[in-house]
Amino acid sequence: MIKFRAWDKDENRYIIDGKDGYLANLLCCDDWDMIDPNGYVWEQFTGLKDKHGVEIYEGDIVHGYDQEPDRDDGYIGSSVVEVVKFEEGAFWLGGIKYRILVGTPPIIEAIGNIHENPELLEADK
Repeated sequence: MIKFRAWDKDENRYIIDGKDGYLANLLCCDDWDMIDPNGYVWEQFTGLKDKHGVEIYEGDIVHGYDQEPDRDDGYIGSSVVEVVKFEEGAFWLGGIKYRILVGTPPIIEAIGNIHENPELLEADK
């Protein structure tokens, strides 16, 4: 299913598809002169859910890793914290030099998004 959410730049909040009908009204509005398309950041649903069942969208910051943390020492194997982006017909984590498909890490967890939690990206650097 194709779904979107929109970050309202003026209100600094998400408008989620299906929550209040407002997003559907924006997408189907007959009078586009009333809507500033630059006032929103449109983000598409990847079709994937994280390990907790949370839907993953473009703009989400996710933690991908290849095994559950070891109970004794917390080791989680290979790990990446990146923003989900849609490029070249697919959803990716990372940039041009280093990137992986969103569904590639066996375990993925949405930990925030670029609008409300940009500090999560700085903490990983």
